[in-house]
Parts: sequence; C-alpha cells; structure tokens
Amino acid sequence: MATVYVFNGPNLNLLGLREPQVYGSDTLADVEQMCARRCEALGLQLDFRQTNHEGELVTWLHEAGRAQSQGQAIGTVLNAGAYTHTSVALHDAIKGASVTLIELHISNVHAREAFRHHSYISPAAKAVMAGFGVAGYALAIQGLHDLSAH
Repeated sequence: MATVYVFNGPNLNLLGLREPQVYGSDTLADVEQMCARRCEALGLQLDFRQTNHEGELVTWLHEAGRAQSQGQAIGTVLNAGAYTHTSVALHDAIKGASVTLIELHISNVHAREAFRHHSYISPAAKAVMAGFGVAGYALAIQGLHDLSAH
C-alpha cells in the first residue's frame, strides 16, 4: 500500500485555538482523522506529522522523496505555515528530493497580508491549494492520488 505524507509546519499544532475566524475550529487531530478517512477510501496509507522546526521538515521531505523513488509513496501534502514565505531550505529540499508535492494553505493567503503573497515553495510544488479550509487536505490527497494514476 502506497503512502501519502502530510507534513504540517509551525503553529499548526494550534489549529482550533489560533485565529479560528481564519483557520476554523477543527483541531490538527480532526484534520488527521479526515486525512486518514480519505486515504482509506483511496487505498492509501497516511503518514501525518507536525513540527515547529524547519530542519525537521527538511529531513522529512528527504525521507518522503526516498520513499517515492522506491515506489512506496505517491507524494506529499505540505502545509509549511509561515515557512512558506521564508524558507529557501524547504524549496531546495523539495527539488533535491524530487518529491511530488502539493503546497497547502487553509486560508486564501492571497487575500491576506502582503508578506503572505510570496511562496518559496510554489516553484517546487506540483500544485498549490489555498482557501478551502481544512477540507483542502482531503482535496490535496485526492489530487495526489489522481496525479499518481497517470
């Protein structure tokens, strides 16, 4: 059974508490359960993680790239949080690991503060999903599944 990696960056452990008017009231545990249901429906295994540390995300992206190159994974959904707008290291890790990646944002970052309009991840991502709330996670998993079928 192939794996889908879902990686979450800084402050996403605060989902349900942090700015619910922007991010909603679902917790990260709720999001993980939703992702698990979608993966199960698609015959995929879920590896769901969160960290507040950039280097850990880099290491996980390398791991996901190796798994994908060995046919054990179909790709990664990454909600890098604020690292989206600051991290050349994540961009380089995605490119270097050759991992198929969907960049995910719960909110529509383009309707928010100007500093959120630029992403270092987008040029390395296969697709970008923003503004669907936490439902975007399940949509991104479906997208990875559909891309892997081609």
